[in-house]
Amino acid sequence: MSWVAAAFVSAFFAGVTSVLAKCGIKQTDSDIATAIRTCVVLVFAWAMAGISGSIGTIGSIEPRSWLFLVLSGLATGASWICYFKALGIGDVNKVVPVDKMSTVLAALIAIVLFGETSNLAVKLVGTAVITLGTFLMIEKKQSAGPEQQQDRTWLAYALGAAVFAALTSILAKVGIEGVESNLATAIRTCVVLVMSWAIVAAKGKLEQVAHADRRELTFLATSGIATGASWLLYYYAIATGQVSVVVQIDKLSIVVSVLFARLAFNEKLSRRSVIGLALIVLGTAALAIWK
Repeated sequence: MSWVAAAFVSAFFAGVTSVLAKCGIKQTDSDIATAIRTCVVLVFAWAMAGISGSIGTIGSIEPRSWLFLVLSGLATGASWICYFKALGIGDVNKVVPVDKMSTVLAALIAIVLFGETSNLAVKLVGTAVITLGTFLMIEKKQSAGPEQQQDRTWLAYALGAAVFAALTSILAKVGIEGVESNLATAIRTCVVLVMSWAIVAAKGKLEQVAHADRRELTFLATSGIATGASWLLYYYAIATGQVSVVVQIDKLSIVVSVLFARLAFNEKLSRRSVIGLALIVLGTAALAIWK
């Protein structure tokens, strides 16, 4: 599979993840949801590392790669915690576009740090178009009544998720040099697992795990599987392709999220949001075609 195809399939799974996760945190605490999902992703990641035959190479990983893989895992954990907290408060159609702003930051950093300057004009214009589209999608939703007024703190959490996600992509690019992508994903997931459960324990929420709704646990487990698939394809694409392009293709997960959110939660888009979504798709297509 080419790195471009891998990036597109990764975007699909990432879009499905958002909706499944939203279904799994209606009653379940977001920190607990993050920890539970990480367990599922961990099993998935190590299984794929075993299938690829890369586990035996773990002893040859350089200390520098270990450092950046761990840092990338910590950034991922922080991004997840903020992201699912935001999903628990706000609409999928509002949280996802803000979170995807991380790709703009990651692309610009990749151009500077990794010298990904081929077709630079297209990349800069495409990134600008995607940014404009994202801002159009972050419009404030018109509420039908006081009960539908949403806590604006979702925006702070979504922005936090975006910043940490951008750091994840850059740190992972450095950390997976010379490391098979499946193995790198598995190692990073171990870091996220420790971090997420440590937060659950520190907040005194361990007792709540046993009382989690079984139906929501099913959604969380399915979300974890989708996340694992998205991760494996995403970091394969980063390892073999151009970060500045991969992170923009990943934005197409917004389309998947919007479609499923419409079906699952009846979240409708205004004309302005539809225009924003179209700009995101056009900008992403330009980056993928003229990579």
